[in-house]
Amino acid sequence: MKCDICNETIEDLDDVMTYYGKNLCEDCYIGELHRPKPCDPMAVSSAKKNREMMGQSGTDGLTSLQKKIVEHLKQHGKATQPDIAEALNVPIGEVQTQFGVLRHMEIAKGTKVDGKVYMTLF
Repeated sequence: MKCDICNETIEDLDDVMTYYGKNLCEDCYIGELHRPKPCDPMAVSSAKKNREMMGQSGTDGLTSLQKKIVEHLKQHGKATQPDIAEALNVPIGEVQTQFGVLRHMEIAKGTKVDGKVYMTLF
């Protein structure tokens, strides 16, 4: 059986985890359970304070993927998470995780336009 997220073969069927109807390997299952929540006031406060204490602003201290997401949003103004995942050739789950982190730092936010949720810059 293959993991529905990473497409890796799961040899032992006892190792298959089911989450919202998806068959997942252990790594993807844990990733799904522990994704940062974008709307977390304590995480926002903590991230902002840490960046302030480290003298960081803009893209200072971001990972290369986070910087690519920010650059994509600068170029396009707004984009859906699936569009970003496709453009950067990364799994949608990784974009969702990084969006949570960027939201905590108040670098990116979500906005709904015509019923679709887009990522935009603050």
